[in-house]
Amino acid sequence: MKSGLIIYVVGKEPANWDADSGKKTIKQNIKADLVEIITTKTGHFDVIDAWCSLMIRGMKRITCMIGEFTPNGNLALTGRELRLCG
Repeated sequence: MKSGLIIYVVGKEPANWDADSGKKTIKQNIKADLVEIITTKTGHFDVIDAWCSLMIRGMKRITCMIGEFTPNGNLALTGRELRLCG
């Protein structure tokens, strides 16, 4: 079963932050086939928008987690997790 992960980021992202490298880092640490990150720069407006994007691409199990930026500009997950489907 394909799995997707939505990271809802609280707070403002650093100016030099790159969403693609953030996704790669998260995929290395968390087992997910696809990752969507919600910030003002990534193009997703809310959790439902990212959820629809993952569903369209065939993800059956989708989980949502909260992320925040550390003082040095890295994206860190808070550990809270909510299964949206699957």
